[in-house]
Amino acid sequence: MGSRDRVREIALERIKRLFSLAIETLHERPDLAQRYVEIARKIAMRVKIRLPREMRLLICRHCKRFIFPGVSSRVRIQPRREPHIVITCLYCGKQMRRSLRKRC
Repeated sequence: MGSRDRVREIALERIKRLFSLAIETLHERPDLAQRYVEIARKIAMRVKIRLPREMRLLICRHCKRFIFPGVSSRVRIQPRREPHIVITCLYCGKQMRRSLRKRC
């Protein structure tokens, strides 16, 4: 394993740890949870890796804030047209849509 792979592996471990800390501290200290997510995003950008999908869903695409369902975002299922999930950020009010159909 090369040093570049090792750096990415360490970065991914730190990002996962920061997200778990953010989820734990969200109710008591939302400002600290937001800071953990900012640090995790900076680590990912520095080592040029994408955040895992489950972590990307917890960041608003518009204002880049940490959004957690039921706390700082609203999640609704829309059956009309193509069934999809609508996630509304309660900080900026923007909506993000995710399809419920699997990609072929």
